[in-house]
Amino acid sequence: MASVDECRQALRELAERLDRHAHVQGRIDLDRTLACRITDLDTAFHGRLEGGRLVDLADGDDPKAKIALSANSDDLIALVHGQLDITRAVTARRVSVKANPFDLMKLRKLL
Repeated sequence: MASVDECRQALRELAERLDRHAHVQGRIDLDRTLACRITDLDTAFHGRLEGGRLVDLADGDDPKAKIALSANSDDLIALVHGQLDITRAVTARRVSVKANPFDLMKLRKLL
């Protein structure tokens, strides 16, 4: 099981990677609040997706987030590091993503 700090760092790394590629992803029209819930650590993080970037990342849940991702700590880290395919993880119910269908299609372009 990964720690809260390792999950926080993985999300920061994801934000940095998205920022580096924002010139390509900036064309993605997606401005939504995001909650990332870590099920085995009973913790959460929240932020905002803006134009292909993950900004304002902070500790704590956002129950009103338009996009909610739930995963255990090891699966979150594997997703961020490209060791776990998001489609397979969702199909296997290792990861849950709650969003409207149009947002899900846009999210696939980011991941």
